[in-house]
Amino acid sequence: MQKILSLLLLGCGLLLAQPPSGIAIRNARIVTGSGPILQKGTVVLRNGLIDAVGENVTIPADAWIINGEGMTVYPGLIDALSTVGITDPAAAASPAGAIRGAAGTPTATTPAPVSRGPEDRPLTTSWLKAADLINTADRRIESARNHGFTSAIAWPKKGIFAGQGAVINLAGDKSADMIIVPATGQYLALVNGGFGAGYPASLMGSISYIRQIYADADRYARIKKQYAENPRGLIRPEYDRALEGVLESNRILLPANRRVEITRMIAFSKELKRPTVLYGLQEGYLSADALQAANLPLLVNLKWPEKAREMDPEYIESLKTLDVRDKAPTTPAELAKKGVKFAFYADGIDQPLDVIKAVRKAMQNGLSEADALKALTIAPAEIFGFADRLGSIEKGKIANLVVTKGGIFDEKPSIQHVFIDGVKYDPAPDSQTPAATGARTTGGKEQEQQ
Repeated sequence: MQKILSLLLLGCGLLLAQPPSGIAIRNARIVTGSGPILQKGTVVLRNGLIDAVGENVTIPADAWIINGEGMTVYPGLIDALSTVGITDPAAAASPAGAIRGAAGTPTATTPAPVSRGPEDRPLTTSWLKAADLINTADRRIESARNHGFTSAIAWPKKGIFAGQGAVINLAGDKSADMIIVPATGQYLALVNGGFGAGYPASLMGSISYIRQIYADADRYARIKKQYAENPRGLIRPEYDRALEGVLESNRILLPANRRVEITRMIAFSKELKRPTVLYGLQEGYLSADALQAANLPLLVNLKWPEKAREMDPEYIESLKTLDVRDKAPTTPAELAKKGVKFAFYADGIDQPLDVIKAVRKAMQNGLSEADALKALTIAPAEIFGFADRLGSIEKGKIANLVVTKGGIFDEKPSIQHVFIDGVKYDPAPDSQTPAATGARTTGGKEQEQQ
């Protein structure tokens, strides 16, 4: 009898330890991101998804209830071009000069030979995938999450063909839990190595190299197709992982920050005939008409130009430099006026709170709050093809939400709760600092937060 009683008590204990099957945030202001703002609505989360949202939602009897009175619920923020969560891709690249030990890990590296031409595939790691480089111990994940970012599009960023990006959630016990979309495109940069650095040693050399790679990739694809259809009598094509990585990429990212670069990359994208996203765009205010005509999606860098801290106080900056510094934050508003699709990213901004400050600066220069939120939620989801999963608060989408007191773009936003895959994370009281931590909570049945 005692044994039976012990088993019953153990079973009851296991039941009590289970997380709630549903979570309801009730009586909150809900900014859906895809429809009208609900001034007093309810969101129900179940099994990591949004189960219901509206003003007259029936709350399940087994749901854990959060009283949202005085709070606002937003879609989770998305950084459209990030390295958050990615380990150093240099180790994964395994350079040819690495000397391997018994365990197969590099123990020493000899200097890489200077590249003499495109056949050497310089500065190319197109086969790298951000999805394979995720490090759950990256402290930037938690820091971004504490400030309302629930997802990021992470990219390798070293070299000319750096590798393929991935959409990740900023929470998970293991890297596989974080991956939403494993492949989002190929990150390209224009690298000027300078004299003595080997090929390509100039800007035009980089452009020529990209052009050559895509010519090689098209030829490689034709040969592979021909061999696959009728291999008899044909020499087997040699495997080229650099070209394989290029062919696997469903879109490319091209840098276009200054006005001349924007013009050049619009033309280059037409030549390459690949789906293209331009990134940078801080002089986009000078090219809004051209960007509207090109109809290319854009990623706008929120790292606005500023005066160098260690600049010689007697140095006189050019009028052009001063003008760009003054007007760069007007770019988002100018693009919004033209109906150009764009998303924000935070490249070069170390603290997530500074990202919000940069968005506020764009808003002070004419960008509406609605368009600012769109650039951090539904716009990146639409640009990279996952708007059916993230970017707005709609039934059936992944339960990535941010709950605030006040507005999310307030000078000092007050983040109360962050939900990722339906799991609640509460930022610590001092989460404005880089060292802040967030507590993961699962709650219990019939609990209510007041």
